[in-house]
Amino acid sequence: MRAIHKENMDSKTSSDSEALPEKVSSPSSNEKLGEKDDFENLKYPQPWKFENWFLGGYSQGRMITFKNPKTMYKAINLFAGVAIMFYGYDQGVMSQVNLNPHYQELMGIAPIEGNDRNVAALGGIVSVYYGGTLIGALVAGSLADRMGRIKAIVFGSLWALLGAVLQASAYNITWMCCARVISGVGVGAIDCVVPVWSAEVSSHSARGAFLAIEFFMNIGGLALAYWIEYFAYLDPNREMAWRTPLALQIIFILIIGFGINFFPESPRWLMKMGREQEARNVLKATRDANIEYEAKCIKKVVKYELETSGANHYAAMLFPKDKYSKQLRFRVFLAVWLQIMQELVGIGVITVYAVDLFQDAGFDLTLSKLLAGFNNISYMFSVIFAVITLDRYGRRSTMVWGAVAMAIELLIAGILDKYAQIQGPNQRSFGAGVATLTFLYTATFGATWLTTPWLYPTEIFPLNVRAKGGAWSVVGWSIGNGVITMITPFLFQSISYGTLLLLFGLNIFCIPFVILLYPETAGRSLEQMDTYFEHGGSWNVFKSSGNIRDKGIEDWRWMKKLKAEDHEELEKGRRMSSAVRLPEEDEKDAKMSWRKRPVYTFRRKGSNAGIM
Repeated sequence: MRAIHKENMDSKTSSDSEALPEKVSSPSSNEKLGEKDDFENLKYPQPWKFENWFLGGYSQGRMITFKNPKTMYKAINLFAGVAIMFYGYDQGVMSQVNLNPHYQELMGIAPIEGNDRNVAALGGIVSVYYGGTLIGALVAGSLADRMGRIKAIVFGSLWALLGAVLQASAYNITWMCCARVISGVGVGAIDCVVPVWSAEVSSHSARGAFLAIEFFMNIGGLALAYWIEYFAYLDPNREMAWRTPLALQIIFILIIGFGINFFPESPRWLMKMGREQEARNVLKATRDANIEYEAKCIKKVVKYELETSGANHYAAMLFPKDKYSKQLRFRVFLAVWLQIMQELVGIGVITVYAVDLFQDAGFDLTLSKLLAGFNNISYMFSVIFAVITLDRYGRRSTMVWGAVAMAIELLIAGILDKYAQIQGPNQRSFGAGVATLTFLYTATFGATWLTTPWLYPTEIFPLNVRAKGGAWSVVGWSIGNGVITMITPFLFQSISYGTLLLLFGLNIFCIPFVILLYPETAGRSLEQMDTYFEHGGSWNVFKSSGNIRDKGIEDWRWMKKLKAEDHEELEKGRRMSSAVRLPEEDEKDAKMSWRKRPVYTFRRKGSNAGIM
């Protein structure tokens, strides 16, 4: 990673030497990218010996091309959106299948109401899927680093295809659970690799918007699954009402598994494998600006990370033997914990069990289904706001204020839900209030927390373990979803409206973690991220920023977004403006009228923390 120093730091300090494996030096901060580097003597990894056993893969001759790189960019965006749309469809397809009487009887879990065994079985069928996603993510993360992102996506598609066929044809609970696990393996593989692939073909200035558009389609898939099931349920043939939506997954899978072979491979992976000319061709096809600076940045990082390739294993990421590997373990923690927090804020409870929530608020079954369906549509359109928030305001600010807003909405909704369950003249009004706040909650989540936990892991992991980093992210998502979907039926039966109040507390619980642990990645290239983890030396983002500043690195304020003008100045080797505002300057600005000082101080400290 190229960090910009104020002074010559070519000679390694003793602390730097300890931070990396022996005889390995990180990309020097003041090495000019135009200077000649010894790339010819690099030992690039050999193609994996089992690579030809797997279907699909990247071919430069087969890759689609457009005269305008922006058109290619849009095509990649659209395709990645279809893949993420499938993930949404697959996640939401069980919401009304669970309510189908024929399905419940065939699976041996009827009646649900008041039967603890059947409630557990219902939650188990849903949650066992996430065991499969965990396995699929770990396997695909390794495969993506060995044989490329595209082959790993094809691998996931084949498993998902088998799982979809088995789910649509299931005749007992054992069959369905096995099918759910197999389908989960495929979806976990796709979910692990597609965000990494899309981030690696994106420019640093548009990664947030890129992923936000994909997740607009993700929630579109969830809404599509819901409404297909809603109208299928109107058919008197109750068996086809649940088998048809499950079978329609196959359409998505065929598009993904076949279509990905015509798109470009990650230029960063190609460069790592020594296929420099192909990497440059991909960059030219996806960038409308000069690619030389980015290509040289990637080559520098490849050189550094090939020399530290001993850390490119799951075990090394968890049980480090040197300080470089310890950095990876901290990144794993950040990725896994962020995904778990995404589930702790409550979205799985609201989307998967929305019908139960609305019924608890006093609505009948038909109206509850309609409300849940319209809530999904509202949820989908709310993701459009993430296109604005992620890249304009940054990841930290988006998550912090999103959690604050969701906490307030859940608190009020929980109080209203208590009274909505009491018979009386105002019951319907309280129920309407619960429905309104539920809509607001899901919209807030879509605009803030939906995309960030998927975007963040693709930004914080170095190239040599980026796919495995994506795998760890899906592991966190699987753990969070598995636990939440398993216990939610019991929560609604046991504490009813208290479920919403519990989620209020969990949102508040998550805020300090975001503020203290997570560095701001907005506006920074994938290659710049190593600066923070190499030089920070602390789990506390504020302390790490101070450590980085003390080492003379210009880009030191990792609580704040790096603006476009700051990035341009970094590339030219000049001192940045807002990103390097010194504490003395802040103190000077704070010396003003005592009447204005409290508000000003709050805003200044909030700005310094990257949340205002």
